[in-house]
Amino acid sequence: MTEAYIVDAVRTPIGKRNGGLSGVHPADLGAHVIKAVVERTGIDPAGVDDVVFGCVDAIGGQAGNIARTAWLAAGYPEEVPGVTVDRQCGSSQQAVHFGAQAILSGTADLIVAGGVQNMSQIPIASAMVVGQQYGFDTPFGGSTGWAERYGDQEVSQFHGAELIADKWDISREALERWALQSHERARTAIAEGRFDREIVPVGDFTTDEGPRETSLEKMAALKTLTDGGRLTAAVASQISDGASAVLLASPEAVERYGLTPRARIHHLSARGADPIFMLSAPIPATRYALEKTGLSIDDIDLVEINEAFAPVVLAWLAETGADPAKVNVNGGAIALGHPLGATGTKLMATLLNELERTGGRYGLQTICEGGGTANATIIERL
Repeated sequence: MTEAYIVDAVRTPIGKRNGGLSGVHPADLGAHVIKAVVERTGIDPAGVDDVVFGCVDAIGGQAGNIARTAWLAAGYPEEVPGVTVDRQCGSSQQAVHFGAQAILSGTADLIVAGGVQNMSQIPIASAMVVGQQYGFDTPFGGSTGWAERYGDQEVSQFHGAELIADKWDISREALERWALQSHERARTAIAEGRFDREIVPVGDFTTDEGPRETSLEKMAALKTLTDGGRLTAAVASQISDGASAVLLASPEAVERYGLTPRARIHHLSARGADPIFMLSAPIPATRYALEKTGLSIDDIDLVEINEAFAPVVLAWLAETGADPAKVNVNGGAIALGHPLGATGTKLMATLLNELERTGGRYGLQTICEGGGTANATIIERL
C-alpha cells in the first residue's frame, strides 16, 4: 500500500483586517507560500503534478482559479496545472484531502496543496453580495427543494453558533474563558517562537497580528451579537488575510528528490450535519474518523479544531471527551485569525510543528464549514 507523506508545511504570518497583508494581491500571497515550500524542499517545480488551493469568495483578485494564478505568479512552469476548491472554511484542508487521494490512488506523486484569502480586499460573503444584482438575496431563496426541507429558517454562522450554545447550554462566561485562553496561548506561542519554523515572512511582516492582551472584564462589557444571545465579537474568529501551503509526496517522489517526510496522512474524511446548526459537524466527523481508524480520542496527542466560534469547540469537547489541554494548545482562530481559504493548511502547519516540538504521534484536525459539513484529518508524525 502506498503512502501520502507531508514533506513540509508553511504559512504567512496572519494579518488582521486592514493590517500588514491587506494590500497584497491574493495571487502574490499564494505565490509566496508556493515558492517557500518549493525552495525549502528543493524539489523541481516541473515535477509537481497539480496545485490544489482552497479559496472562498472567488471574485476579483481571487477569481479565475487562484491556484493556477498563484503558481504562475510564483514564476513556475506553465505545464503544471492548478485547481481551486471551495469547501468553505475547510477549503484548504479539503485541498490536502484531494491531493493525498491523488497520491494514494497512484495517479500523482507530488502535490502542492494550500489556500489563500485576503478578506480585507474581498470581505466574507462578497460572492453573495455580487449575486444580489442577479436577483439572489441568499443562496437558498427561490429553491423549492430547500424550502420544502428547511423552510425559511435563518442560515448563518452567527445563528448556528447561537443554536449550538443553546443546545449544549454553554454559558457566555464559559465562551469568554475559552476565548481568553486562546489569546493567552497564542501570545505564549509567539513569545516562545513556536511558529517560527512554519511562518515565511512577507517582507518585514513576520508575526501574527491577531493575539492581544484582554480580560474577562473587557469581554463582559461587549454587546451581544443578538438581543438575549450569548455571543459577542470576542468569542468569534477574526477576519484575516493570509496564505498557507503543504507539500505532499508519494514514496517514489520522496526517493526521487531525496526528501525527508515529516508526517504521513493516517486518515482523511468529511461528514455532514444539520446545515441550520451549520457548525456542529466536527462532532460526527471526529467520531467517524476515530471509528474508521480504530483510534480513541485518548490516542490523539494534539487537536487543531478551528475556532470559528467558541461554542463550536466547547460543544465538541463535551461530545468527544477530549482533554482540553491537548486542544488548540497554541491558540486558535479567536486569537490568531481565520483567513477562510487558507485556514486548513495553516492549521496543518501548526499541528505538524507542534507534534514535532512535543514528540506526539497522532494529530487530529477538524474544521466546521458552511453548509453543515466538516473535514477530519489525522496525521502521524514520522
